[in-house]
Amino acid sequence: MAPRKTDFQQRKDIVLGYVVEQYIKNLNPVGSAFLAKECHLDWSSATIRNIFAGLEVVGYLMHPHSSAGRIPPQYGS
Repeated sequence: MAPRKTDFQQRKDIVLGYVVEQYIKNLNPVGSAFLAKECHLDWSSATIRNIFAGLEVVGYLMHPHSSAGRIPPQYGS
């Protein structure tokens, strides 16, 4: 079996980094289609949404409502 280009943990790290970076720049929720297109990720929007879901479970991301993109939670306040 051939190794994947990036494993799931690396993908989570990449996506989280882009979400935090874009949220700091724009103060708006970051969507999967935006990441796929504007950040030139070679993954589908569905793959990115799956990664979002995994990051939400562990508390690294949240979304303000069901159709919004994701934002980092505000810890440490």
